[in-house]
Amino acid sequence: MKVQNTTSAALLGAGILLGLAALGFLLGNAVDKFKGYDRTVTVKGLAEREVPADIVIWPIQFTTAGNDLTVLYKDIASSSERIEQFLQNQGIGKDEITVSMPGVTDKSAQQYGGGPRPEFRYTALQTVTVYSKKVDLVRAAMNKLSSLGKEGIAFSGNSFRGQTEYIFTGLNQIKPQMVEQATNAARQVAQKFAEDSDSVLGKIKRASQGQFSISDRDKNNPHIKKVRVVSTIEYYLSD
Repeated sequence: MKVQNTTSAALLGAGILLGLAALGFLLGNAVDKFKGYDRTVTVKGLAEREVPADIVIWPIQFTTAGNDLTVLYKDIASSSERIEQFLQNQGIGKDEITVSMPGVTDKSAQQYGGGPRPEFRYTALQTVTVYSKKVDLVRAAMNKLSSLGKEGIAFSGNSFRGQTEYIFTGLNQIKPQMVEQATNAARQVAQKFAEDSDSVLGKIKRASQGQFSISDRDKNNPHIKKVRVVSTIEYYLSD
């Protein structure tokens, strides 16, 4: 009876040892796999595209001066009408043209210390603005505006408010293709990294899309825009 109990105890102990060994083996494999999942590579993919602006905002500013305020306002109105007519003759619609209130300065009210009186008491700045989707047509009209200068209209284009602005509004139409392009570029970089490290590129762990930026292609061609986006993607790696 005693021998039988000893044998049973030995068999039970052996079974426990085998079970612990198997459990240790399984746990070891699980840890190795878990560590394998921690191996990742993070890469960036760039997509760029040049597109033409589809809206132009062209502020045309001119100045005039005089000593009679009534005559000054008549000169402003006359010059504005001539500019509007010129623009319409170039194919720009009347609904694409707006005329702001003129800014008139009384120099005698700004004079201090009894200095010499200015030649003209009043100066005025007027802005006629073109807002149009006909970018090429408006650009062609810009090159012809000097003809009005020869007729006595003094244009002023030096102020910040007088700068022409070009806008691109078609971002939503090209977003999907650019995101795909950036993602493919990122995957190519990740694939090269995996090959160089004797690894296999796995699935995406996480991805983030950067903000789209729209800028002038260069300072001489603001009507051509550069659209840019960078995607950041993290991939799993395995042996």
